[in-house]
Amino acid sequence: MSEAAESVHPQEPLFRAVASSTRQIYQLLKCISFTAKVHVQITPDGMRFSADHSRVMQGVAFLDKALFTSYNLNIPEGATRPEFQMNLAALLEALQIFGATDVAARAAKAESENYHSNLRNYRPDAFSHKSLGMPGTCCIMYEEDGSPLSIILEETGVKTQCNMVTYTPEAPDDIPFDRQDLSFKIIMQARWLLDALSELAPMAPVRIAIAASPNAPYLSLSSGGGLGSASVDFSSGRDLLDTFSVRDRWVQSFKFDFIKSATEAMRIANKVSFRGDGQGVLSLQFMVEIEGGTVSFLDFRFVPYVTQEDEETGSEDEDN
Repeated sequence: MSEAAESVHPQEPLFRAVASSTRQIYQLLKCISFTAKVHVQITPDGMRFSADHSRVMQGVAFLDKALFTSYNLNIPEGATRPEFQMNLAALLEALQIFGATDVAARAAKAESENYHSNLRNYRPDAFSHKSLGMPGTCCIMYEEDGSPLSIILEETGVKTQCNMVTYTPEAPDDIPFDRQDLSFKIIMQARWLLDALSELAPMAPVRIAIAASPNAPYLSLSSGGGLGSASVDFSSGRDLLDTFSVRDRWVQSFKFDFIKSATEAMRIANKVSFRGDGQGVLSLQFMVEIEGGTVSFLDFRFVPYVTQEDEETGSEDEDN
């Protein structure tokens, strides 16, 4: 009996990935922590985490397989890829146990100063785990469909395993964004957008209006609140705007707090791609350069307020 038991090989998990540090994973996932639950999809190219707020705001963080030292997805060709929902706050808490504690401290400090530029945030200090050369690994494992997602952290001989409950996915659809019907596309330094929001925030605004035009002011952010109104205009110069393409004048209003929810991404990103489609949906895609030359992307989409013109058009269609 014992010989037969020893001859049985343990079943390979459905998914297993190992990273040498939790720092980058924590930073990227923290950017979409505006909701409690996230939808997770595991693909051969990486892990996709999607957060949604009432179908009017969506944030996606993609953990490319290049972030991991090993990445194994054991599914037959043509089989359904693993996907589930889970509590993002629990995952972030688990990642902070060892490797991301120094990052968490800086993130907490940054939250008290919401709109500071990203120039000084997240720089490793002399006593960070990386500076001290302390070894540590993070293993993410998903045994089978319906099983918990396991985070196994090991550092200086101490191993901790966190098993987080997964839920049957509700399969939320992405907020539609028509890349074939772009009204404008502007690429610039992410910190310029962060600095612009810092100028508007003291007015305690409820809405923010974003306007892109082929003529000056080429990009304008404006808002008004109980304390007054303010606007920030960007010139079409290579020193501010890396890419500038506007088909027609585009003006839409969004909830200020939704745009503010992307400030964490603005802090750590190098560049942001501003895009708006013909339906008025706004896309903010952030490029984050990870240590070692790897590039990751964070994608946010926002649904605009319905304008009076849209309401009148809708009522006319109903009358007809």
